Amino acid sequence: MRSYHLDSGAGLAGLTIRDHPDPVPGAGQVVVAVRAASLSFRELMIARGDYVLPVKPDVVPLSDGAGDIVSVGPGVDPRLIGERVTATLFPSWQDGPFGIEHLPQRGGSLDGMLTERAVVDQDALVPVPGHLSYQEAATLPCAAVTAWNAVTGGDGLRPGQTVVTQGSGGVSLFALQFAKTLGARVIATTSSPEKAARLLALGADEVIDYRAVPDWPARVRELTGGRGADRVVDVAGLLEQSLTAVAMAGHVACVGFVSGTAPALDARALFASGATVRAVAVGSRAQFLAMNRAIEVNGLHPVVGRTFPFDQAHDAYRHYASGEAFGKVVITI
Repeated sequence: MRSYHLDSGAGLAGLTIRDHPDPVPGAGQVVVAVRAASLSFRELMIARGDYVLPVKPDVVPLSDGAGDIVSVGPGVDPRLIGERVTATLFPSWQDGPFGIEHLPQRGGSLDGMLTERAVVDQDALVPVPGHLSYQEAATLPCAAVTAWNAVTGGDGLRPGQTVVTQGSGGVSLFALQFAKTLGARVIATTSSPEKAARLLALGADEVIDYRAVPDWPARVRELTGGRGADRVVDVAGLLEQSLTAVAMAGHVACVGFVSGTAPALDARALFASGATVRAVAVGSRAQFLAMNRAIEVNGLHPVVGRTFPFDQAHDAYRHYASGEAFGKVVITI
């Protein structure tokens, strides 16, 4: 079998492919024949060397992938062979709050899914919703679970509330889909009329082009009768603007800083908003399973922007890094 390997900070020049013997599962483990894997922003951070969690040397990258179980280790029911599965990003995080004991993560301190065969703990397996392709299922473990946590975590989203999403990356598109499924109104921000049209087609109720309207928080308030949004899913690290856009005692789910900036937050903005600011670190296996039930019941399909074959993984990284993708970038295996 073949696997890609990468040292954190080595950049794309450090992404290499090597041959290996087929893996043998240990007790409580399975071997998954990976059919597709997908890129998230954390993968660019790992390549650059600025990811916030530990990354082991020569790691097999990518947290996200989907495939079939082809062999099982001692203690695992052999009837699982042939099942279509994904796997959680944090293998030990089953339920409840995140803790330091759950820090080991796939594609970072543990080998990931950019490989033809992956060894996965049975407890980390998640069945693929029946109506999804491997390519669609491979988008779920990081971006989708993060979006689900951002939308449903904390005090949860209620029908009729307003959610702001930022841009057209994976987390934002999943957040839009989940929020609409839960009966919310969605105001999306974007950078171009072309992307605005696609966001409206996906279900956004309003779209703000932040290049044409730099003060997008003021526009959010206009669109909500001066009240502000009940929840903002902040993927860009623009917390002060998000706090300006959110309603009094609203909720800001802080997902990351894909804008490449993390400006200092004036504490006065936080107190003035009365909002809850919650850092979102993907989610537990229980949240993953709940999300999949919602996906299955509502027949949702992830937005896949573009796919690349396994031998063109470098091109997939470059395309993702360009910021041109609308939706997830997937590598088929």
